[in-house]
Amino acid sequence: MAPTAVSGPERVRARDEVAALFERYRAEGDPYAQEQLVERFLPLARHLARKYISGNEREDVEQVAALGLLKAIDRFDPGRGLAFTSFAVPTILGEVKRYFRDLGWTVRVPRSVQELVPRVEKGTEELTAKLGRTPTADEVAERCGVSVEDVLEARGSASAHRADSLDRPVAEEGEASRGDLMGDVDPGFAHVEQAVDVRRMLASLPEREQKIVRLRFEGDLTQREIAEHVGLSQMHVSRLLRDALTLLAEQAPR
Repeated sequence: MAPTAVSGPERVRARDEVAALFERYRAEGDPYAQEQLVERFLPLARHLARKYISGNEREDVEQVAALGLLKAIDRFDPGRGLAFTSFAVPTILGEVKRYFRDLGWTVRVPRSVQELVPRVEKGTEELTAKLGRTPTADEVAERCGVSVEDVLEARGSASAHRADSLDRPVAEEGEASRGDLMGDVDPGFAHVEQAVDVRRMLASLPEREQKIVRLRFEGDLTQREIAEHVGLSQMHVSRLLRDALTLLAEQAPR
């Protein structure tokens, strides 16, 4: 069954309301406008946070995601023509990932990968000394007796517990720092991947829940407005939305 799309007029009206709130907030620093923006997009922040939650971390991670949302609202420039959600998602995820990075191995890296990281690093150092150059992933894999995929995963996971300063020089006597070599991240890449995942996951929801989720995040409608649109109570809409987002979070790629 095809997902129920938000009608054009509804999407335009919601987009105009959000644009008006951002205009008031940027021009006047209106705290009420900020509050309304947070209310509209807080479910998105919580949904993103749940992809990284385990055990008793929920409240802390959701607070970090909410902080990321506030930063996104403060930094967003409507004049650039970018949808706010496209700007907010990488900002919120960046805050959440930074939170886990600062806590060390709190990010859920499998123990087998944690144990492999020092082996790969040691094997790389030994091969570098022996070969006089940086070894390839294949050479490190052979040295450690693991697959190339394991080596690449270990290298990627190593940054989960050891942050490197962007101010550190690239060369011992050079003036350029690592931060100078970093380009801006195009939020469009993450947005495309997320759109594909969301479209697939939405198809698993009942038609009514699909419509409610789309009205909330594509139409930017409040729960009260959604309730009026679908003919349900706001409490009922809140429960359906919460259940739908929980299901989507369980299906989301890790």
